[in-house]
Amino acid sequence: MNTKLLIGGIVGGLLLFIYSFLSWAILNIHGSNTQYTPAQDEIMALLTSKITEEGSYMLPAAPKGATAEEQQAIHNGMAGKPWAMISYHKSMNTGMTMNMARGLLVDIVIAMTTLWLIYKMRDINFKSAYTFCLTLGILAYLAFPYGFSIWFETNTIPDLIDALVGWSLLGIWLGFWAPRT
Repeated sequence: MNTKLLIGGIVGGLLLFIYSFLSWAILNIHGSNTQYTPAQDEIMALLTSKITEEGSYMLPAAPKGATAEEQQAIHNGMAGKPWAMISYHKSMNTGMTMNMARGLLVDIVIAMTTLWLIYKMRDINFKSAYTFCLTLGILAYLAFPYGFSIWFETNTIPDLIDALVGWSLLGIWLGFWAPRT
């Protein structure tokens, strides 16, 4: 493997990983997406008594096998009423080692792949590398967090901040690194 690609990818991955850690753990940018309710114990007890399988649930939703008419009736009956999305797990794993290792590995792969694509450009300079990284970050944001929010009304401002800041940091690093290697 190309040493320049490996070094650039590792440093870039570390930048993405460190920013992500700061965003979630120190700066609490995503705090609005994980709000507290004083009724959490009662809600968890009710969920535990009613949900038997781990998974994601949309409430209300049609049961499996419902006809198109039954699905439409449930859909029509939802208008103006409360709804929820639930990700239910039977047991919380508080160990972070594997999650952090996987996150770092993904960030390194992202940075290495981005650098590899930059190396395919004809004219590599700071501006082109930075702009390319920022464009990838915005596209990634639009593809998942924002696209998901269109249908499920989630708050994606924290994800937009992460895309702009994280990919800008990667762009600054790769804009410095790529033209020199």
